[in-house]
Amino acid sequence: MSLEPFGARLRRAMDDRGPLCVGIDPHASLLADWGLGDDIAGLERFSRTVVEALAERVAVLKPQSAFFERFGSRGIAVLERSVEEARAAGALVVMDAKRGDIGSTMAAYAETFLRKDAPLFSDALTVSPYLGYGSLKPAVELARESGAGLFVLALTSNPEGGEVQHAVRADGRNVGATMLAHLAAENAGEAPLGSYGAVVGATLGDLSSYDLDINGPILAPGIGAQGATAADLAGVFGAALRNVVPHVSRGVLRHGPDVVALREVAEGFAEEIRAAVTAA
Repeated sequence: MSLEPFGARLRRAMDDRGPLCVGIDPHASLLADWGLGDDIAGLERFSRTVVEALAERVAVLKPQSAFFERFGSRGIAVLERSVEEARAAGALVVMDAKRGDIGSTMAAYAETFLRKDAPLFSDALTVSPYLGYGSLKPAVELARESGAGLFVLALTSNPEGGEVQHAVRADGRNVGATMLAHLAAENAGEAPLGSYGAVVGATLGDLSSYDLDINGPILAPGIGAQGATAADLAGVFGAALRNVVPHVSRGVLRHGPDVVALREVAEGFAEEIRAAVTAA
């Protein structure tokens, strides 16, 4: 039996808990800042602390798979437990793995993260469409079957992204806009929110030339350490603001390992973002 669609579950979580996604990014410098070793024990302590502090309070937690994978099978085991415990506590989990391939390989990636009984089953998965949007079909179909979602890289904030995402197609539309159009088609007719989202950087400035009204969520990295603020969101996302899921990582995580501090900072970000959405 599939879950209620991800878009509906996300809409409810953002309304109830505030529109915020916090990363679980145990890179070596953060482990050191927390006084932890760059080893399995440090990884597990870090991940468990973030889940304990935030999984009952924020709408979305987003583990970065790479920081677990670098420890091999033991790191993956920690990731599995983190996903299970976060979802059990009520947070939606977006697996940040940015998978992208073709055919049976893409299908295998989808099975890893989007099959309901998979050890790493997550509520949504980040994916890369730059082998062509159609290459994502196995993930799109399995997400729909499982009640999960996708976040497709569309307009990312890294400077290198522009050489692909801003490239202009023969029809005059650039690649980033093409990805947004594909997502709008996937989400057509869905209520209260479609399950196929875009990744769009909060640091990109005025995006009024793009149609961000995809009837789906927009995962927006860049709040906090990367320089964007809650007050910037309306100017970047315009009428799509209510469907934006701002992502904060270091801005929250640097306050660990103090559980109370992690909670207070995350709640502060969520309230700032909620106020900005209400005021827009």
